[in-house]
Amino acid sequence: MSDSWGFYGRSVELEALRQIVSRGRWFFLKISGRRRIGKTSLIQRALRPDQRERVLYIQVPDSDPGGVVSTARDFMEMFGVEQALPSDLRALATTIGALIEAGWIVAIDEFQYFNRKALYEFTSQLQSEVDRLASKTGVACGGLIVLGSIHTEMTALLEDRAAPLYNRVTDAIDLGHLDIAAVLEILAAHADNDPDRLLFLWNLFEGVPKFYRDCFEQGVLGQDRRALLARMFFSSSSPLRNEAESWFLRELRGRYDLVLKYIATHQGCTNPDIVSYVRSVEPDNEKQVGGYLKVLDERYQMVERLQPVFAKRNARLGRFYIRDNFLRSWLAALAIPVASLNFRPVEALVSQADERLREAEGHGLERLAASLYEERSRRGLGDFSLTSHVRGWWDRNDTEIDLVALDETSEVIRLGTCKRAADKLLAGLGTFDGHVERFLDALPRYRGWRVERVAIAPIIAPEQATRIRAAGYLPQDLHALTEGLRP
Repeated sequence: MSDSWGFYGRSVELEALRQIVSRGRWFFLKISGRRRIGKTSLIQRALRPDQRERVLYIQVPDSDPGGVVSTARDFMEMFGVEQALPSDLRALATTIGALIEAGWIVAIDEFQYFNRKALYEFTSQLQSEVDRLASKTGVACGGLIVLGSIHTEMTALLEDRAAPLYNRVTDAIDLGHLDIAAVLEILAAHADNDPDRLLFLWNLFEGVPKFYRDCFEQGVLGQDRRALLARMFFSSSSPLRNEAESWFLRELRGRYDLVLKYIATHQGCTNPDIVSYVRSVEPDNEKQVGGYLKVLDERYQMVERLQPVFAKRNARLGRFYIRDNFLRSWLAALAIPVASLNFRPVEALVSQADERLREAEGHGLERLAASLYEERSRRGLGDFSLTSHVRGWWDRNDTEIDLVALDETSEVIRLGTCKRAADKLLAGLGTFDGHVERFLDALPRYRGWRVERVAIAPIIAPEQATRIRAAGYLPQDLHALTEGLRP
């Protein structure tokens, strides 16, 4: 086990950022991604020691103009800025321009807050500074990096034709989750390669490096499930106890909670399901459901509406899911037990949260298997080359195919069923045969392809694998699916 935390994954993004900041001329870089995904860590890693001496980092608060300017002044003092400190938003933009002209790299975090009307004059003045710096061709200077976590507001600031900064960005990096190979590298360095641990942690944290590091620093990354949950969520000093409220739900300010919590506890629900639930709880809000879903999807990217593979975008078979594993786990399993901490024994609350998380890991396994298929194909590993995203398929006759993988080049289709426990997987194979037949009846063009049936569970014992093969299925557990990805 390693005693120190390293830098995991991100090799492509790291190289791209190093090239941008080493040009020696003006650049305007946008880095977008959910909170805690590692945007600032990427910048720190990319900069050489000599470059770090002339860096100004400002984290914009959720505040009024006075609060933003005051916070910026504090950051400037801490980073040793010698220019006169700004007194208003326009002066702040001018100061930033002067620093960049003098060779500084200025990084502005939570940049999406400048989309608010009260802060608009900052972007208006920043446009003038950006245009002035961009006109200095051949002149050595620094650059501007803006970081944001709310996609639509960043888009409104930088891509809307009416926005002052429209078409000014020279480079963009969209920072997603760590890939699974990086997560496996973390576990190899600080825990083990146990498949149940991978599923538990990926279902809880997905590819958010900050959460894995928090567990490492608390000494629980390699401990059992309940010890990790107790330390990270159920003590007064738990680092993740307020994470969801602080970094996800505060943006909502209490709105949309009803819809969001229902989807979290009913993954794969339909629009009529949500409307019916809201009608039963708050009849006056029934007509608002469509608007709520639109905002949660398009603005905050907290939910997504998925269609069965091959279905049209406007088909009426769409199902709603929480996009982010951590937010889903928090709302479905952790929020209520954590809120009850002062009224019930900790052991009972941790046990309740763990049981709820285990229930959610069924859907988590489907997502993990699909992600592993795509990552393996991207790296040229294994025996299946994808030509499209892995999706599920369902209909109104209770047909459920958890995994549909296509190799259109070789005309091979792989249909998979995923279960949290291998014994349940075995018991359901006969039923799944019926699902496969209904799928092929609905999409007869695939009867002429090679149809492969796959059975997936976190751990499949050798004798179980033998029985699965005898039933005409390819057994795949997380040991097999991570082969070649583990360090």
